[in-house]
Amino acid sequence: MSLLAADEKSDRVDKIFAQWDTTASPGCALAVVKDGRIIYKRGYGMAKLEDGIVMTPDKIFDIGSVSKQFTATCIAMLARERKISLDDDIRKYFPSLPKYERPITVRHLIHHTSGLRDYNGLLVLAGFRSESDCPNIDEALELVYRQKSLNYPTGEEYSYTNTGYFLLGQIVEKVSGKTLNQFAQERIFKPLGMTHTLYQDDHRQIIRNRATGYEQAEKGYRLNMSNWDETGDGSVYTSVEDLYLWDQAFYNNKLGQDLMDMLHTVGVLNNGNKLDYAFGLVIRDHKGLRNIGHGGAWAGFRAAISRFPEQKFSVICLANLDSINPTELCSKVADIYLADLIKEPAKAEKEKPQPFPLSQKELEEKVGNYRDERFGRWVAISVDKDKLKAALSGREFVLTPISQTIFTALEAPFPATLEFPPAETGRQATVIFKGRGDTTKFVKAAPLKPMTEAQLGGYAGTYASDELLGAKYRLGIEKGSLVVNFRSIPPTQLKAMAPDQFSAGFFNLDFVRDKGNKISGFKLSMGRVAGLAFVKK
Repeated sequence: MSLLAADEKSDRVDKIFAQWDTTASPGCALAVVKDGRIIYKRGYGMAKLEDGIVMTPDKIFDIGSVSKQFTATCIAMLARERKISLDDDIRKYFPSLPKYERPITVRHLIHHTSGLRDYNGLLVLAGFRSESDCPNIDEALELVYRQKSLNYPTGEEYSYTNTGYFLLGQIVEKVSGKTLNQFAQERIFKPLGMTHTLYQDDHRQIIRNRATGYEQAEKGYRLNMSNWDETGDGSVYTSVEDLYLWDQAFYNNKLGQDLMDMLHTVGVLNNGNKLDYAFGLVIRDHKGLRNIGHGGAWAGFRAAISRFPEQKFSVICLANLDSINPTELCSKVADIYLADLIKEPAKAEKEKPQPFPLSQKELEEKVGNYRDERFGRWVAISVDKDKLKAALSGREFVLTPISQTIFTALEAPFPATLEFPPAETGRQATVIFKGRGDTTKFVKAAPLKPMTEAQLGGYAGTYASDELLGAKYRLGIEKGSLVVNFRSIPPTQLKAMAPDQFSAGFFNLDFVRDKGNKISGFKLSMGRVAGLAFVKK
């Protein structure tokens, strides 16, 4: 590449990051790697706003779930040395776990096919406030041990869960007799020269040259730093310069090529379908090129590493602001450098979809509450004047029609579409949500008449869950609405979606009745947690 061409590419890259490259904004560190060397690296914005410290490529970040590939490597090393088997029942290491219908193996944990509920969500639902509480390892494990059921039968589905990698980290510690950080330092970080990389297992630890994590505030920014000490699923602190050394380990054989090849082994479901998730790595196609990578998000930090092995090209981006999307930024940077190789979409696909004219009647026909039976989520479709809107997971988006049945959510944080296929005779209408590689079918519920205050009062009371360490949720009537009160969440109004089914936007309750038709409890679902049982006291 000529010097002129290199300068032109780096100028285009700088424009991608320009909005954060000010002394008043958190920002990013970037490294672009080609044929074994860093061909461009830069810092954008500020590493510490309060101290006026500028971002540089040597700054240290919490890389969130990008950490999972290091935990998976530790597990692969132990498996290669026959100190564990990937087909071990994990109750061998965690005898306090319930005995589920099918054994959960180490392999299930690696590929997110265990069915285990996400322990981060469980901690919040049990009452731990992410901004102020410091749950310890034993408390997190106790929550996992309390789970009487799974999100789905083991091996039947893929569903990302941090619990798997938290437990993998614990397996490394139980088998090696060392902390996860000690093991990784000896076997990965030091051999590769990653002298500024560690698993942080004490949130009070001083880390030199660390960037501060931030989140958007009403005016400017505020601090957002983790005070949780669990490792395995996250908690690696590193820099783009150290991640470059890790990236090169996939080519230079320093850790053994058989080990690195093992990390590319994808998971397989019980039905034989292959996943794109390997050992803490996602293997996908990017515009005709094989791509291997992973993203991370924790507290005020965001991270991504994106490798194109056949081109020996990688992009590494770390950010200290929660609204930045490094995965998307890595793709944009890669498109600049690999422009001659990537397969551009056809012109019709590339052009921004034009709004498709639909009548008010056609819009109103789609209005209703639709339920995802798998995880108990709801999407509420409504019409506001001449616009269709969707409320999902506590957020509302305007839907733009691009055909008779397909709508795009332009305001969503990632590309997403909702399709309303024609209902089959005698069957309920559905909506198909597609986004981030996920396809979910929501089934329309029958229209619900407004409930009186007396009817809502039947749901009021105190409910407790043994699966959440005895956490108690109090439901009451406030200003004519059913409201839930609990320590780790603000008082939240519950909206009736279907008979005995309510939604708070970001979590949902399905009430259970006894033989006398009285409310006896409910099942709670939120994100990566489904069907938590509560009993009415």
